[in-house]
Amino acid sequence: MMSTHIATRIAARLDDIPPGLLLAWLFVAMLALMTVWPSGFTHYSGIRGAAAEHLQAPGHRHWFGTDQLGRDMFARVAYGATNTLRAALLAVSIGLTVGAILGLLAGATGGRADSLIMAGVDIVLSIPELLLSLSIVILLGFGTVHAAISVGIAQIAGFARIVRGDALRVRNSEFVEAAYGCGSSHAGVLWRHILPNCLSSAASLAVLRFSTAILSIATLGFLGYGTPPPTPEWGLMIAEGRNYLATAWWMTSFPGLAVLCVSLAAYRISHAIGTRA
Repeated sequence: MMSTHIATRIAARLDDIPPGLLLAWLFVAMLALMTVWPSGFTHYSGIRGAAAEHLQAPGHRHWFGTDQLGRDMFARVAYGATNTLRAALLAVSIGLTVGAILGLLAGATGGRADSLIMAGVDIVLSIPELLLSLSIVILLGFGTVHAAISVGIAQIAGFARIVRGDALRVRNSEFVEAAYGCGSSHAGVLWRHILPNCLSSAASLAVLRFSTAILSIATLGFLGYGTPPPTPEWGLMIAEGRNYLATAWWMTSFPGLAVLCVSLAAYRISHAIGTRA
């Protein structure tokens, strides 16, 4: 009886979720599992291939076909998710952490600190994000981690601005004044009262920025500034397949479709979080 009751409650909750949002969550959950356990989805290697099977069209043996070196494209997409999604997660973590700290200090402190921080934020926002990421990765050097750091730095300004706006709204609230009246320190008020009330908007932006981070990292990989070959990475795979568009369309189509689907799923989840907030 207990298990039946639990199953009924879970089914009722699922019925309340729009089909598009449920599909987005399921797709993201599958990609998360693929990121930590890619070998569970395919028995092929993401690096090694069979030369005799090069440029085979999608079929029952190779769902996504093979590339010019006979490597299974589904396996490369699965293993590429590990590099692309982890890099995007690192980028968003950097942007969210540093941006939240700067925005919180600017909004809650005000005065000269607010003016200086927001002047820097406005300067960064005036530079196209991809151009800024490209400039930083050239200075840091090529590689997955450096590409992620570059994209994360370019995202700091957006997080700082949205957290500052929430901090400005919250700092004049009655419960914040009551906390100061009870003898709480400025740092304590920031940590216990202002920051928690700024996280909902930041969380929605973080999910949205995750999709843009994937696009930016894939773009850097496409341009040759990300993960070096033969390691699979979605942007690099698209770049490798562009010379075979006429004869092997699947080499670019499936990695590109992976980038598109995860970006749309992240956008759908971000919209749902923002609506509830």
